[in-house]
Amino acid sequence: MKRAQQALAKLKAGNQRFIDEHQSPSGEISGQKRMELTEGQAPFAVILGCSDSRAPAELVFDQGLGDLFVIRVAGNIVAPSLIGSIEFAVAEFGTPLVVVMGHTECGAVTATLNDIKQPGAVSHHIQSIVRRIKPAVIPLMDLAGVDNVTVSQAVKANVLKSVDQLLASSDILEDALGSGKLEIVGACYNISTGVVEFYDQ
Repeated sequence: MKRAQQALAKLKAGNQRFIDEHQSPSGEISGQKRMELTEGQAPFAVILGCSDSRAPAELVFDQGLGDLFVIRVAGNIVAPSLIGSIEFAVAEFGTPLVVVMGHTECGAVTATLNDIKQPGAVSHHIQSIVRRIKPAVIPLMDLAGVDNVTVSQAVKANVLKSVDQLLASSDILEDALGSGKLEIVGACYNISTGVVEFYDQ
């Protein structure tokens, strides 16, 4: 797991720069860098994150062009096309690390909690997202009671459920994990502090 650990260390260092407001110089997005990337890409990490405008992975981890393979969808859910996108990065570029990153105050998770309490409150299309988050949230409500589950608890449960789904839904990812070429971790970005907390797997 050496490459995955190195990739994780780069993300943590970049997040610390973001928190400290010591971001890397603009050379990382220079014309020269763009030209270099026309020859190909080798992103060191895949980030499956939420579409929320407050949680852009490249900024949060202070990375430049070509560094991250970013997939964004409301609620950082796992669906077939998203699994395929992750498989593509792992198989095509040998990317050693996948991070499923939720964030505090997630609207998709909040919508799911509200929909469980008041079914039918969201549109048919939003339901397609909510349905994928519910399996992570309902067990929490069964344990603690419908009104006692916080958004932060549900965000973490949703991230960990997404990690489990990736582990169970792809032969390509399973093979890469088994051979030590890949690691998949969960994380949560705090939109007020800027801190990314990585969950122990």
